[in-house]
Amino acid sequence: MSVERPVRLSPLPGKNPRFQGARGRLFRELLFVENQRRQCRFRAMHLDRRRNGRDCNLKSVTSAFEKRAMNLHEVKTPCLVLDHEKVKNNARKMRERVGSLGSKLRPHVKTHKCVEIADLQVAGQKEGIAVSTLEEGRVFSAAGFTDVLYAVPIEPGKFSAAIELARKCDRLRLITDDISVPPILNSMACQAGVKLDLLIEVDSGYGRTGVAPTGGAVNELARAIANSSNLRFNGLLTHAGHAYHARSRQALLSIAREERDVMVELGNGLRSAGVEVQLISIGSTPTINAVDHLNGIDEARPGNYIFYDVFQASLGACSFDDCAITVLAAIVSRDRTRRQIVCDAGAIALSKDRGPVELDRACGYGRLLDLEGIDLGVRLDSVSQEHGLATVADEATFARLKVGMRVRILVNHSCLSAAQHDFYHVLENGEIVCQWKRYRGW
Repeated sequence: MSVERPVRLSPLPGKNPRFQGARGRLFRELLFVENQRRQCRFRAMHLDRRRNGRDCNLKSVTSAFEKRAMNLHEVKTPCLVLDHEKVKNNARKMRERVGSLGSKLRPHVKTHKCVEIADLQVAGQKEGIAVSTLEEGRVFSAAGFTDVLYAVPIEPGKFSAAIELARKCDRLRLITDDISVPPILNSMACQAGVKLDLLIEVDSGYGRTGVAPTGGAVNELARAIANSSNLRFNGLLTHAGHAYHARSRQALLSIAREERDVMVELGNGLRSAGVEVQLISIGSTPTINAVDHLNGIDEARPGNYIFYDVFQASLGACSFDDCAITVLAAIVSRDRTRRQIVCDAGAIALSKDRGPVELDRACGYGRLLDLEGIDLGVRLDSVSQEHGLATVADEATFARLKVGMRVRILVNHSCLSAAQHDFYHVLENGEIVCQWKRYRGW
């Protein structure tokens, strides 16, 4: 049987120009990603052969795990663990849900910043994604994604970088909520000889960024973009981030409907005024999971759904069993008098996001699970830089939590916890089979 072997990366030649500078760094990183991808495919193939009772030879596997998978007792702590099966299921369910609601999925990759995970989200169809940094745009466009939406309002200090990315990307979409942006951006686009797609961000109730949907400001900004020689008015975008403060399922549904209806009405109003609206883009994980239909909406941009977390489960957007990432930690200290245990995952490994405090005042900084993912009924009460402290009320649980024991911490906010780490340790059938790289930078 023909087997695709993992790429073996030799030392990079110091004088070869393609390995130098920013482009060289990106080239090296993409080589690394391809190496990791091939290792995972190779490992999965042999796992399938082993499950089917056929012999396999792992001696030829070159990996970060000494030519074999590692169990969770062997991995250095703290580290970020990704449940591969749960990520695949979350990706599939969201694709099916958005399709069933009558819209198209444009996953936001800011949660994971990982090429392999984005591939799972789009099922191999490398079309539309949303990014939160231009560096993400560079990485994912270089990895073959053809339609990139930079979902943060563009400002003059990033015009040059955006234009450079637009030259390399099949389609780059930018957003703004400021009437001063189109003339300056258009002037720079003219000088560079490029045309840029620009959407208007609308405030559908969150109050963070976006033009108010009433009062005529959207119409004025749309015409300013449409009348620019090197800008294309692409449409309208919003993010109902206030959904995270909903206290009930009904309140969440109400916000989701308002997000949809405000944008559809606004789009229809612009069309009636003679302004072409190509795209209406909405989305947050809670609202997309709650909304009853997406008629009139062209695309949805949820992001957190790929991992979920304690916050999403507390909101009712998912079950706790859907949560796909945990931080692996080791117990380093225990005190029977205070009934306190201390693990080696603190603020640096977890972030200091308190999560759903409005819904659960005792949420702490994460939930302790055993290595099989069973909730131990213990929350992290406090964190310092490299320490996580928990009080354990149950005697049997306290007796079980010995120094050196590994635990998995279900995180409050997966986006911020993932951002603390360089790699995902990919978990399949209780074994860490490979690492996937996270990309950083702005």
